Amino acid sequence: MENCIFCKIAAGEIPSYKVYEDDVVYAFLDLSQVTQGHTLVIPKKHVTDIFEYDEKLVSAVFARIPKIARALEAAFPEMEGLNILNNNKELAYQSVFHSHIHLIPRYEKTDDFSVHFGDHQGLHNEAELKAIATAIAKQVK
Repeated sequence: MENCIFCKIAAGEIPSYKVYEDDVVYAFLDLSQVTQGHTLVIPKKHVTDIFEYDEKLVSAVFARIPKIARALEAAFPEMEGLNILNNNKELAYQSVFHSHIHLIPRYEKTDDFSVHFGDHQGLHNEAELKAIATAIAKQVK
């Protein structure tokens, strides 16, 4: 895509701190460094978000995530965990509209990164949960 910053980074037109590259993905440090080693993994082929992947591309991109995660763990043995985050569309906090996966090393509970899952258990009864599951299942192709 012509004006996509991540396409330009993958093409070498904009400098980055490369972590890994092959024919399918390009991985580089996120400049925000939420935590030390915060890495972005992008497909070289431009896709806006998870909704645009085909099965071949998603298999290839996500198959590389464990390799890069293990490299982070080896580089930072003090790492105690790893968040893998993929935001899709603006409401879900996507700010660059070229699909990317965040690998965020975790070192301690007070490292200025958090994810909150609200507990809404009991919000829906059994019939409502079955209806929600059925609606989704009908759309799986």
